[in-house]
Amino acid sequence: MPRLTTVFVLILAVFTISQSAARELNPKASIADTTAGVLGINHIGLSVKDLDKALAFYQQASGFELVRREKVANNPAADKLYAHDGVAYEVAVLKAPNMLFELTEFSHNADATSKRMPAQGPGMTHTCFQSPMEESGFDKFVKVGADVLSRYDQPVDLGGYGVTYAYAYDPEGNMIELEQLDGELLKRAGYDMSWQELDESLWMSQVALATHDIDALMGFYEKILGFEPYRRAELADNERADEIADVDNLHILGGWFRMNKTSKVIEIWQYINPITEEFTSTRKSSDLGYSFSIEVDDIQQEYQRMSKLGVEFDSEPVELGDFWQVYGRDLDGNVFSLRQLGAEADSRFSVREMDQLKIAEK
Repeated sequence: MPRLTTVFVLILAVFTISQSAARELNPKASIADTTAGVLGINHIGLSVKDLDKALAFYQQASGFELVRREKVANNPAADKLYAHDGVAYEVAVLKAPNMLFELTEFSHNADATSKRMPAQGPGMTHTCFQSPMEESGFDKFVKVGADVLSRYDQPVDLGGYGVTYAYAYDPEGNMIELEQLDGELLKRAGYDMSWQELDESLWMSQVALATHDIDALMGFYEKILGFEPYRRAELADNERADEIADVDNLHILGGWFRMNKTSKVIEIWQYINPITEEFTSTRKSSDLGYSFSIEVDDIQQEYQRMSKLGVEFDSEPVELGDFWQVYGRDLDGNVFSLRQLGAEADSRFSVREMDQLKIAEK
């Protein structure tokens, strides 16, 4: 009988495996322990000024399937969801092997100014693309025009444990992280069938949030997610880490929530040097930059529960497209949504399907 083996691997986020003062809080803690009705990360959202350009960049680099592209206007449900009268936008949905990646161009952002997010934030600074070393995602993104932030324009081998890291920017200045995993690490993690045969050589892994108060923000997510973080860490006095972020004398604190058994995490950073400033403005759900969604099993119930915990939502849940959805913000103003798959939607767009991807070993 063939043995089923998980396709995607949990590689701890940048800086956490080696040369850091890591503290295991509960090494086995994961979303499987949740006391709430949360299922996992369904999608990373990116609000862009030029959808054609952004879509070409990400699709050429990743090879992800384009599952939908559509324009929305004169739609009361959309107006309610985005808290914007007369909202008009075009959205393109890419399906990574383990989550959705949604690029949206809002017409009211035509005159907005794109700004490069610094590594220290504040806010959702980046998402991460992982790949096997032998088919480097870094090389793919650089080939289509990614502007590398990391020093020497090369991925950095932080600790000799089989992962190289780099930060880069897309054409609009949105930061991405690129992690390349060697074959031995993939094999030890269970990815022990030739990845070339899977036709899956790139996947997504994380939501990265930079905050001025890591204890407060981690406490917030522990409450709304209903389970514990599994790790905290501190990193300083590491020249290789300085090279990754292009920061001298980097000093950071980190914490992690495991969002499935394999590749997804929410990672939270507080930069001590350079300092992460407090965000004091208001982020709208349609503003340029990143957002993310948490899929839930009962959106009405989770909307009520999180509201009582202090989450401020833009509206009540709205049915639009494949999902029931509602946008809110965390303690720092980072935009996230709750999602519940609609009755008629394609089930492969659900966390239940995307987090169960498996292959049969020959």
